[in-house]
Parts: sequence; structure tokens; C-alpha cells
Amino acid sequence: MTQEIKAGIIGCGKVGPFHAAAYRKIENCELCAVYDVQEERAEAFAQKYGAKAYTSIEAMVKENGLDVVSVCTPHPVHRQAAVEALKAGANIAIEKPLASSLEDCDAILQAAEENNAVGTAICQRRFFPPSMRIRKAIDEGKIGKPILGTVNMYGWRDAAYYASDPWRGTWKGEGGGVLVNQAPHQLDLLLWYMGEIEELYGMWDTLNHPGLEVEDTALAVIRFKNGGLGNIVVSNSQNPALYGKVHVHGSNGASIGVQTDGGAMFIAGVSSITEAPYNDLWTIPGEEDKKDLWKAEDEAYFRTIDATTHFHYVQLKDFTDALREGRRPLISLYDARQTVELFTAIYRSQRDKKPVRFPLMPEFGTDFDGRIM
Repeated sequence: MTQEIKAGIIGCGKVGPFHAAAYRKIENCELCAVYDVQEERAEAFAQKYGAKAYTSIEAMVKENGLDVVSVCTPHPVHRQAAVEALKAGANIAIEKPLASSLEDCDAILQAAEENNAVGTAICQRRFFPPSMRIRKAIDEGKIGKPILGTVNMYGWRDAAYYASDPWRGTWKGEGGGVLVNQAPHQLDLLLWYMGEIEELYGMWDTLNHPGLEVEDTALAVIRFKNGGLGNIVVSNSQNPALYGKVHVHGSNGASIGVQTDGGAMFIAGVSSITEAPYNDLWTIPGEEDKKDLWKAEDEAYFRTIDATTHFHYVQLKDFTDALREGRRPLISLYDARQTVELFTAIYRSQRDKKPVRFPLMPEFGTDFDGRIM
């Protein structure tokens, strides 16, 4: 008999409904309870999804015997919510990024270890079929060793976006700009394909959003521990938004890539995903002609699903299956920490005007790891 999973949600804002829909779709999984600091919002969310509303995380977890709790709050308060849920006895699924600082990441990892719990961070773009094809090709040695990885994400956020929630675009409320909020999906894929980083030189700025506290553009040059090189260019300064792409080039000369996002960039609770992700680059010998076939297949598949919620379901199903089977989920808390380590290194590199060596230790003083210039 399949073990029943009892789930809860912390944070009933724009992304909470994605998790609610996912848990309701997973077989033998029940969304039992939800939490929010605003009691009225928690009550309305609970009524919509047939759950109980709480304003205490500990009470929510213990009274319902929750197996897993999704943390869907703004980034700087991930730590508080996650640690409370872990100490109360739940496993956790945290919206990206894991946290806005390494100090918070490590507090979450420590709480998970001390309470014998498992966690994941939501990086649902790993589960896109074209993203999976790249990982499979690398694992099968089809490109030799990955020697060059690139991220190019050219998006747009207007004044209305930053005004939509009071925490957006602020160091205290968001923890950063494009690096912390929009780019983690692509950064996660780069690390998944290329491995751990040895050294990074980065810089950032706010180029065309006057009055914004956080960065709208960032760059980095990377040397990976496998000897490969990398380059990152991410920006919220292109109107209209263009695309998000991750490319990997191999030692045998073959190149593969994915366009994870195209056209108008997705905003949770505001817009939908309008273009199917696809493999925009594929030069593996003997497979060059598959690119167009795969694109047609992926677009057909895209039309059969609600892409704004489906891949949350796929990842949360992987996580709940991992809990049932006693295995590691595809994306671990440590994986998610690596993404935070990467963008933290970019902030520190600009502050110190020199390359940053890995691994990074927590350092979150009055300058927010170099984010406040």
C-alpha cells in the first residue's frame, strides 16, 4: 500500500496555489493545512483548497502530522519558516532560491540534519524534457567532457512589477535582484550540467531601473572544478523580454542547449508561460536532425499541460516519491545552496574587485555580502 503524504503550505501569496494544485494532483497526497502571517489570507486560501488555516507553523505541522511543508514566502524569511517547520517534524520543499544568504542556507541545512529531515528547492526547469535531454547526453558521454557552459537570460521587469508587492526590488525584502529572483533557474541548470565552481569573477549594476535598490543586470566568468569555463549574462533590462538559454559545449566539439524561457517572462500569479521550452542547440554527431523533431514533440506536449503548474507537480511528485522510497530527491538542499553560493560570489567579487575562490563561507554583515555599495 502506498504511503499517504500529508502536506502543508507556508505562505498563501502568488506561488502558493502552484503547490496546492500539485499536492492535490499527487496520488495518496493530501493538502491538510496552510499558514500565513495574515489570518484572513490563510482562511481564504484554506477555504479554496479544502484545508485548515493556521497562524502558527508549529501547530500546523504537529496537529496534522505533516510529512512535507512547502515554503512559499519571500526569500529573506525562508530561513525562519523552514527551520520552524523542520523543528516541528516536517520535511520541506522551498521555493527558489533556498535563501538569500549563505548564512540562512546553512541554518536550514543544519536544521534538516539535526531533525533527520529531507528537503528540496523548487527548480522545476530541471524537469523540462529538453533540460533532461541535456543531462542524459552528458551522462552518456555524447559530448565528451563539458568544457564550456553559458547562461544568457534577457528579461524585462517594469515598474508595475516592482510595485506589485512591497518587498520586491529591495535588499531587505527580496535579498537581491535578477540574480536572486529571476536567474536561479538557469544558474541551477548550469551547475547541474557543469559541476562545482573553483573560481569566479563577477560584476553587477542597475542599468535602466532608476530608483531600484537591487541589481537589474549581472555578469560572471567562471572556472569549474572539472577544468571547464563558463560565462553568465543575466538581465531584467530588455524590453520586450527575449529569452533564457543555457548552453553546454563538450570536449569532442559537440554543443547542446536549451531555451528554458522565451518571449514575455513568466511572473507567478500574474502571467502564464507562453512558449514551450526546447533544445535550441544540438550538434551531437548523428543527432543533428533530431532537434526539429524534439521541438515539435515538446510543443505538442506543452499544449496538453498547464505549464505554469505542471512542472511544480512533477518536482513535488519526485520529492514525495523520494520520501516514500527513502531516496535522495533529484534536487537536494545542498544543490540549492550551490546556486546561492554562485550569486553570492558575484556580489562579493564586485565588492572586493577580485576573483572569488570556492567554497564560500557565510558572511552577511551590514553590506549584505557586497550588495549594498
